[in-house]
Amino acid sequence: MNERIEALLPRILPRVQKPARYVGGEYNQTVKDPATVDTRVAFCFPDTYEIGMSNLGLRILYGIVNRMDGVWCERVFTPWGDMENEMRAAGLPLFALESHDPVADFDMIAFSVGYEMSYTNILTMLDLAGIPIRAADRKCLHNIVFAGGACTYNPEPLADFIDFFSLGEGEESTVEIVNCYRQAKRRGLSKEDFLWEVGKIPGVYVPSHYIHRCNADGTLAAIEPLPGAPKQVTKRIVQDLDKAWYPTEPIVPMTEIVHDRMNLEVMRGCIRGCRFCQAGYTYRPVRPRRPETLYEQAVHALEFSGDSEITLSSLSTSDYKYLEALTDRLTDYCAARNINMSVPSLRADNFSRELMLKLQKVRKSGLTFAPEAGTQRLRDAINKNVTEEDILKTCEIAFAGGWNNVKLYFMLGLPTETDEDVIGIGDLVYKIYNTWKAHASNKKRGVRIHVATAFFVPKPFTGFQWERQITPEEYLRRCRLLKEHLNNKSVEYNYHEAKLSELEAVLARGDRRLGAVIEAAWRRGAKLDGWMEYFDYEKWIAALDDCGVDRTFYTTRGFGPDEVLPWETIDPGVRKDFLLRERTRAYRSEITPDCRHGCAGCGANRLLEGGVCDG
Repeated sequence: MNERIEALLPRILPRVQKPARYVGGEYNQTVKDPATVDTRVAFCFPDTYEIGMSNLGLRILYGIVNRMDGVWCERVFTPWGDMENEMRAAGLPLFALESHDPVADFDMIAFSVGYEMSYTNILTMLDLAGIPIRAADRKCLHNIVFAGGACTYNPEPLADFIDFFSLGEGEESTVEIVNCYRQAKRRGLSKEDFLWEVGKIPGVYVPSHYIHRCNADGTLAAIEPLPGAPKQVTKRIVQDLDKAWYPTEPIVPMTEIVHDRMNLEVMRGCIRGCRFCQAGYTYRPVRPRRPETLYEQAVHALEFSGDSEITLSSLSTSDYKYLEALTDRLTDYCAARNINMSVPSLRADNFSRELMLKLQKVRKSGLTFAPEAGTQRLRDAINKNVTEEDILKTCEIAFAGGWNNVKLYFMLGLPTETDEDVIGIGDLVYKIYNTWKAHASNKKRGVRIHVATAFFVPKPFTGFQWERQITPEEYLRRCRLLKEHLNNKSVEYNYHEAKLSELEAVLARGDRRLGAVIEAAWRRGAKLDGWMEYFDYEKWIAALDDCGVDRTFYTTRGFGPDEVLPWETIDPGVRKDFLLRERTRAYRSEITPDCRHGCAGCGANRLLEGGVCDG
């Protein structure tokens, strides 16, 4: 324990919100004797405690690294604004929860980056730790900064700050990376030599080993690897999830977190291929866990943690092919112990009366579905593979079974969308309302239909990665148009912040010029940008202007099909020619059948040892 930090904390914590975010000491945290370890890893999550502790990836990698002899991994989260102010005023450095030691004392600093609007939080954390924010200014082997997570499929906006990136699933590669560092430390290697060594590990991308050359118009002319660096870096995957380590004895949080429940990951990957969904492509190939494995993990974790709720999680849980067998066992276990069980990520084309009856044994709150678009033409264009008949039949089953609360998620600004498609959302919601009137088993409580629209962001490695994003003004016009067609007191409508989604697109599709913009925005005070309490659009616009960067270059311009894209050094498994083919099919409103009805040839199978996706 750092004596100075221990002395300052009791004076500071009474003056901040949610002081439990900063104290540590949770049940089942890992504490080791520093004298017995040769390498210390600070696992940094660039958001608040309650967000980070809800992240399953953090829990998995924390446990895996701490199983290594001679290595101690500790957690670090972004402090809320009040705590940051207190820390800066007191000269208190960023510290780890387990030991309260300064992050600057750690050998390796690992960031898990899942959301573009958390980029400035990375700079805040490094600066609070007293560590240079730019990779080029960190000269020695100490304080090596690396990152993984969903956002690293386009690592270039962060290339100025991160020494290297770990792509894909980290259960195996993280151990290899840490061991590579330990060997470099024992051998007395320089940072530069270590980066060449770690770059030999499959799935590791070292941005300093690549030169980006631009055309006069700002587009990329070429990405040139230095001699010895691979042309592309392929993501890592876990071959057999049943053999992979899983946190069945999780840390029990000290305060309420966003997802305060046991999270049971039933599979990775998605069989569907929605053309807007980055995770649906980058998490391929599909790999389910066996129901026997999942039941054992669930029971162990529930009994260990005392959680009163369990969530069966994946990108599309109702597509898990052993769902019936798993829910048969879990509903009996949970019902006998008053444990709620939720099945999110439901699809309207495979929700059944049998599943509904099982869920009713343990929970009956709202149901959530994501039709995404209001007309069949647009649903086919985005390859949603769900019909209006599917949606209405699902709602009929739910309303007849006693549900009176349905949440519906849509997107506005999808490629090829017209006003007719926007109005079609209102028409569909009206049909759902009429379905409730015709089939509800309990009309006394009325019905609540929650409609939410997100602003479409064209993400890398999707069928829509080349598309334009509409302007925030046009998005808001479509929101107003939809609202005019939702004139029903039983319908509640919310829409996502337009300017936030515009900046998300800039950062998601950006190149290395965005590093200067991120730093300029941060120096202007940008932080916690994913929280509306702190998000300041004008700071970002000023930063873009400071750096001479036109945000429309990454949004409304769109990208040419032959253009060199910033993320082309990365290989997520899905081939570019497949994504181009999906784009062409979208403009024809042609669907591509899901993986269970025939392989579409995306290319992800080549990452599997057997070459066959288990959809």
